[in-house]
Amino acid sequence: MQTDSSFTFVLFGGTGDLSMRKILPALFEAHRAGGMLADSGKIVAVARHVADRADYIDWVNEHVKPHVSKNGVDETAWASFLDRIEFVKIDLGNPEDFTLLRDALSGRPGIRVFYLATGPSLFVPICHALASVGLNENSRIVLEKPLGYDLKSSNAINDAVGEIFAEEQIYRIDHYLGKEPVQNLLALRFGNVLFEPLWRREWVESIQITIAEELGVEARGDFYDNTGALRDMVQNHLLQLLSIVAMEPPHSMDSDSVRDEKLRVLRALKPIDPRDIGKVAVRGQYHAGGIRGSAVPAYATEPGVKPDSTTETFVALKVEIENWRWAGVPFFLRTGKRLADRVAEIVVNFRAVPHSALGASALRGGANRLVIRLQPNETIRLYCLAKQPGEGMNLASVHLDLAFDRFFREGQMEAYQRLLLDVINGRLALFVRRDEQEAAWRWVEPILNEWAASNKPPKPYAAGTWGPAAASAMLAQHGTCWLEEEN
Repeated sequence: MQTDSSFTFVLFGGTGDLSMRKILPALFEAHRAGGMLADSGKIVAVARHVADRADYIDWVNEHVKPHVSKNGVDETAWASFLDRIEFVKIDLGNPEDFTLLRDALSGRPGIRVFYLATGPSLFVPICHALASVGLNENSRIVLEKPLGYDLKSSNAINDAVGEIFAEEQIYRIDHYLGKEPVQNLLALRFGNVLFEPLWRREWVESIQITIAEELGVEARGDFYDNTGALRDMVQNHLLQLLSIVAMEPPHSMDSDSVRDEKLRVLRALKPIDPRDIGKVAVRGQYHAGGIRGSAVPAYATEPGVKPDSTTETFVALKVEIENWRWAGVPFFLRTGKRLADRVAEIVVNFRAVPHSALGASALRGGANRLVIRLQPNETIRLYCLAKQPGEGMNLASVHLDLAFDRFFREGQMEAYQRLLLDVINGRLALFVRRDEQEAAWRWVEPILNEWAASNKPPKPYAAGTWGPAAASAMLAQHGTCWLEEEN
């Protein structure tokens, strides 16, 4: 991950929540590690709510510093990191202000990265303003989600940005693709002969992908009530994880080889007939309940949410892939807010043995499973059956824990750190290509349209539970259940 390339990292939305919690802490960790960022590399923050660089550094010390290294802050490294930071005060609504940014970047060597940590409504105006002062040349642009509200609006943004930046200059970020266990999933599948022969319909019974949150909508009620869980999580994070799990082996790990295989999965998703949506899609909305002993309000009473809102805060889907590897294997996707635990994981349930001389427990589906935990603790576990000590042949579930921190002394790299380094170094493999994004939108649109046309409200579930009972019933029809374990 080391680079000698000089760069200028321009951060739009420099005082925003994402910059505070993720982007600047990730850049600091890369700086602190040494050798990952060229010494000449600079960070130029763009905002309008602070007066000058001194005020911005004060803001960084107050708001960003608490989010950096879990083991405390190396003050020497922190001071040298602050030396990298510059500031340009710009009103994004005034294109003439971009001449100030052009002048600040004039004569700098190396690549320019423009990170748009702003609302999507500003993506196109910022790109036009950058082009008006000639800053779109020899540059890369990073777009945060959500990129559009539906296929039409997504295409409109991509068309407008694509007129200014070439596709190879555009980095559509999905931070789940930068997580260490996702990288290890690729290593396990394509670096070992053990798993690949089993990674197919003959041996896999079902696959679950869950991204569950304990938090509600927090201060994002206005945004979330116009978005919902299907747009916010399924169209991007969950379908990207599905494509990584189900993809064919690429001939190499270069950007287009990986993304070509992901695209084939997305295009092979079985289209959902609007008449069947009630059978394969469950939407829910949380009501008042309790999280870890504390009472929490219903979604409809959250600030910024309409009292009669029908926006879903929970989605569960049954997905099928129409190709030779996965035909007949159900993929179950689940995401929601105010659920019983904060967890993101992929569960591969293998088929039971065809005949058991050891009793009925060996014939139980899911006795052999691979669990890739993405958060909160990143692990990979392989579950199997073993004999219990003592008399008789009684079987019990045990697991092999792939604890990477025991094998590798260096700490795991955070997702944003990896992805930001990939942008600086021009590596596109972990970023979403436009045709991938279009395929994902095209698949979810029938669900969005049917829910919009339906008069049926989302199914209620109490905060602090695992969602509507209908989500469990959907899996029960296939003889399985959601894996719900304690952290």
